[in-house]
Amino acid sequence: MSKVTTGATMSLDGFIAGPNHTDGFDHLFAWYGAGDVEMPSGLPDMTFKVSAASAEHLRRLQERVGVLVVGRRLYDITDGWDGRHPMDKTVVVLTHKRPDDRPADDENFVFVTTGIEDAIAKAKQIAGDKDVGVNGGEIARQCFDAGLLDEVHVDLVPVFLGAGIPLLGQIKDAPVTLAGPTSVTQGTAVTHLAYRVVRK
Repeated sequence: MSKVTTGATMSLDGFIAGPNHTDGFDHLFAWYGAGDVEMPSGLPDMTFKVSAASAEHLRRLQERVGVLVVGRRLYDITDGWDGRHPMDKTVVVLTHKRPDDRPADDENFVFVTTGIEDAIAKAKQIAGDKDVGVNGGEIARQCFDAGLLDEVHVDLVPVFLGAGIPLLGQIKDAPVTLAGPTSVTQGTAVTHLAYRVVRK
């Protein structure tokens, strides 16, 4: 059965980005250059070099995920990834208003304006028996609060950012205890962790 998962690279003090949404990335994503196994990034002329353990971890996740769900802020910051997400997956964008230059949905982007429940339902329809990957931050928080999230993945890196954007933000039912870790993979300059969300 398809699962709804969220994941992000996170600092030891719990941030997936600095206060301005993109600062701190050089520290957070240093592990993408900390090994000697080449991994395609999905972007032309860009290749990551990660440890063998991280490469296998990334391959497993890539195979599991069938569609991504993101918010309008990330879509705008990345300029729609120039037309196709680097993971080569369809992206469901949760937004208040469809972009003027995207009058219709296609295999690259689907826009949902009626809330997180409808966004996840659409994503599951597209994903089939594969998982739905939800972007960290505000979208993950909405998904968690709606009882739609099944797993949380964290790529934990040894850095303190001091301030920034948390993985889930201010969830409404905190504190929440997760089950696990259900998997632990030690890479170079990163530890990959997975936890299961326990339903009440």
